[in-house]
Amino acid sequence: MYETMQKKLIPALCISLLALASVNTTQAAVSQAQANRLGNSLTPFGAIRAGNPEGTIPRWTGGDTTIPDGYQGNGDHHVNPYPDDKPRYVVTADNIEEYRDMLPDGVAALINRYPETFKVRVLPTRRTHTAPDHVVENTKDNATSASLVDGGNGIKNAFGGHPFPILHGTSEEKAKQAIWNHTTRWRGRYVKREFSEVVVVGGKFRPVTMRQEIFFNWNMKGGSTETLDNIANYYLSTVIAPEQYAGGGILTHDTLDQVKEPRKAWGFSAGEVRRAPSLGYDAPIASSGGLRTVDDTDIYNGAPDRFNWEYKGLEEKIIPYNNFELTSDKYTYDEVLGDQHLNPDLMRWELHRVHVVEGILREDSRHLYHKRVFYIDEDSWNIAVADQYDDKGNLWRVSTGMLKNFYDLPGVINALDVFHDLHKGLYHVSGLVNESGSARLYEDEFPGKRYFSPFTLRRRLSDN
Repeated sequence: MYETMQKKLIPALCISLLALASVNTTQAAVSQAQANRLGNSLTPFGAIRAGNPEGTIPRWTGGDTTIPDGYQGNGDHHVNPYPDDKPRYVVTADNIEEYRDMLPDGVAALINRYPETFKVRVLPTRRTHTAPDHVVENTKDNATSASLVDGGNGIKNAFGGHPFPILHGTSEEKAKQAIWNHTTRWRGRYVKREFSEVVVVGGKFRPVTMRQEIFFNWNMKGGSTETLDNIANYYLSTVIAPEQYAGGGILTHDTLDQVKEPRKAWGFSAGEVRRAPSLGYDAPIASSGGLRTVDDTDIYNGAPDRFNWEYKGLEEKIIPYNNFELTSDKYTYDEVLGDQHLNPDLMRWELHRVHVVEGILREDSRHLYHKRVFYIDEDSWNIAVADQYDDKGNLWRVSTGMLKNFYDLPGVINALDVFHDLHKGLYHVSGLVNESGSARLYEDEFPGKRYFSPFTLRRRLSDN
């Protein structure tokens, strides 16, 4: 009898192990023939090269690398290369139904929430995104090698480019691939910048100014999948004003698989460096006045394991794009920041194709948000708009990444991040530079990984 049971159990066990293996590692690579579409019918980053039939979205012709007159270089934010562009149309509360299908739900909600003041100026679509040759080459290599792991909560066999330029597989796999493309999108190798964050309450605000350094290990010069050691990037942010908070900040080591190995984080102030174990998911960001969670930062970051994800398709939507005026030193913070939202006359919106991804909170998980919807730019893989819903199904918060082409990167990334709470009528902005005179500095070389260790940080603080 024991032998009979053993004969039945062994095949069943093998089947179970195979099933378990398929859960832990999802084969996500495409064929070489499919990958050869990159740079041909598709852009090198996986977007449709052709424009739309109506001509309102143009053909991608390589992005915009033309340096505008007066450009000072290395992150200069003062020059708008398209000063003569005029709006094709302006969406307001009076005509919103005419354009409703082209608006992300969150953008429509902002128009309806602030009908007297919020408007969407839609200017000619300019597909300005591009990236260096090494990103193009790595992206094509990744297409035939990258895989989702741990049910899509991590990735492997990819480096230095978009891991999944051609989405495929199940709806859930496509959704997670799109999210990982956002998380690992090209933002340089080593960047230094100073910027301010504000919470705007009835038009009043007090800037908190920060110095930020990020080394993107994912893009390390001469690196590979073998050298990543599950680290996507090293992040160091230090408060420099107001004076009572100056010198404090956070240090993080962001992992590629944050379920297998959670983000490592340390907080520091007054010469002390302490481990911060809870810096993830819906933990609130202090400088945001509670209007932004940790995983709202950069519009979205971190482990996706608390939500069930669904890929809704590629759609044409009006999203913020090429927002040079918002960061220009021609304007003060008072001119950029309105009582309830950014100055609509300085915002630029364009019609682009976006990947729409929806996440529903898992029954066995906890989070402030019950549902999230991301609108991801097909060219750059930036999440341009994120809609966040409460547990009653009401649209609660709207995040917008005010995208802009950075010539020294080169590429399109967020110039500002804006977080609206529709219930409270408040908003929070991160990335303001108009009054700072500073710029993002993009460099290939970096101080070394030891520079971003808590021990080195502790030594630097004690020396100061």
